[in-house]
Amino acid sequence: MQLVARIVSSLILTLLIAIVTAWASLALWYRLPAQESMRGLAGGLFILIGVSTIVALFSRLRRPALVCFIVAFGAVLVWWTAIKPENHADWAPDVARQVTGTLDGDMLTLTNVRAFEWRSDSDFTERWTSRTYDLTKLRTLDLFMSYWAGPEMAHTIMSFGFEGGDYLAWSIEVRRLKGGEYSPIADLFKSNPLVIIAADERDIVRLRTNIRHEDVQLYHLRAPPQKARPLLLEYVADANGLAEAPRFYNSITTNCTTTIVKMMRAVGDTMPFNWRFIVNGYLPDYAYQRGALDTRIPLPELKTLAHIGKRAGVADNSPDFSRLIRVDVLSPQEAQTP
Repeated sequence: MQLVARIVSSLILTLLIAIVTAWASLALWYRLPAQESMRGLAGGLFILIGVSTIVALFSRLRRPALVCFIVAFGAVLVWWTAIKPENHADWAPDVARQVTGTLDGDMLTLTNVRAFEWRSDSDFTERWTSRTYDLTKLRTLDLFMSYWAGPEMAHTIMSFGFEGGDYLAWSIEVRRLKGGEYSPIADLFKSNPLVIIAADERDIVRLRTNIRHEDVQLYHLRAPPQKARPLLLEYVADANGLAEAPRFYNSITTNCTTTIVKMMRAVGDTMPFNWRFIVNGYLPDYAYQRGALDTRIPLPELKTLAHIGKRAGVADNSPDFSRLIRVDVLSPQEAQTP
């Protein structure tokens, strides 16, 4: 029995050490402030330590090998916790500014609202503005799903609609350096900070439909103004917090979907963990099951109506862009009408 127990414990330790070794070696590769050759050497050295420890588990060197591995991993953890996100750097123009806001009664004033004019991904006119919104005129809340990597993964954008046809879209993104690119793997390892962008839909939605040609879907949410308002203010609070104390973007734990979920929970919505928060391309399915979308028609039909690519192409740079992309998109409020 002792032999069996020792074998089982060794197998469990082997799995744990393999996981820790993979994480530590990738962390060293992506974040060690050194040339590529040195980063590769450091990551390879930790792999060697991990493999040697696994081999030693089945020998008399089990205990000293484990001690050495723990010390090595402890050193990596000390270095890792010392890595902090930057607040000032040579950021890519579209994520160069963090929106902030102040509330005076029902009047919300935002600074650094993005209103770029996009001609291509690399050719655009920068425009950052200050806007004031009357929260008593807040009416609707919409969800945009921009599919960039097949049906499993999408970028989520929440848009708040006001009386008179004004829309304010919020996007949680990676704050890339100028010339940098988004990497789902690298951004698991403290590669880039998080940034919250508030923008015109003609900027942030049109960029994805007409410039990047992503598959964008629009869903009206069943969210009355009294529920949409605290969520909007939570966005503002989070944005103000990021301006003071930046946080890292993480492709799994702190991304465009999990951050929204966190904010919705903060304003009282009970949202237990669901796998679709990670594989977020299926978020409309989750919202439909919870009754947050128009359930008057089957979900496949609702998804068909949600595609806005053709309408966005026709609307293009029209000042009426937001209204035109909403033609034929069903609303839960409409569904309640006999």
